[in-house]
Amino acid sequence: MKAGIFDSGIGGLTVVKSLLENNMFEEIIYFGDTARVPYGNKNKNTIIRYSLEALKFFDNFDLDILIIACNSVSVYALNEIRENTNIPVVGVIEPCVKALENKVKDKSSNILVIGTKATINSKKYEDALQKLSYKNVKSIATGLFVCIIEEGLFEGEILASTINHYFSNLGNIDAVILGCTHFPFIENKISSFLNNAITIHSGDAIVAFLKTEYNCKNQFEKTSIQFFASENPNELNKVAKQWLKDLI
Repeated sequence: MKAGIFDSGIGGLTVVKSLLENNMFEEIIYFGDTARVPYGNKNKNTIIRYSLEALKFFDNFDLDILIIACNSVSVYALNEIRENTNIPVVGVIEPCVKALENKVKDKSSNILVIGTKATINSKKYEDALQKLSYKNVKSIATGLFVCIIEEGLFEGEILASTINHYFSNLGNIDAVILGCTHFPFIENKISSFLNNAITIHSGDAIVAFLKTEYNCKNQFEKTSIQFFASENPNELNKVAKQWLKDLI
């Protein structure tokens, strides 16, 4: 089994981490469009165009499945990607919504969705949750987290101030969907600030989704992985070695 993973930059490495921990694939091909990151502040048509151009990169590999790790791509370009390839394509929205539904049974719970401006403006998460009868859903664009995480500031005053800036007036939150693949790096900080709210991590949600919907199993002793980037691939490889440590 060979999987492709597409992200606008390096955030999708959190999805890679979950996949590597579960040994679902024999080989993974990762492509980050680092020359044009972030996608989260781009308009819909630009995101679709960039995504279809990135899809062509994967033509060089005989993939069994393509995983879209980027939320912005998942909300705006998933259908177009599926129309232009014959392999299965999995985005992050449906897995995250299913993961929340499995963890949060009370439909009156206070649900928070955080992500980039593009993801939040799409209202994809809100619409999906409302269809499942969740009554109290709030969404906040938290794009500053992306820059902070890419700077490696997982602790300290800047992160703490930004968390306080976004969340200080929210009231009680029972669960939060981390609607950007960068956010799992500060998952514990977010949950702690929100009184230990349940967090939905896109990488773990995708693993669960692949198991139930595609019958993927923990079947490979070792996963080989190649990292590619549209700009500065050496930096992507460096970050991957830091973030994935003993897994690669």
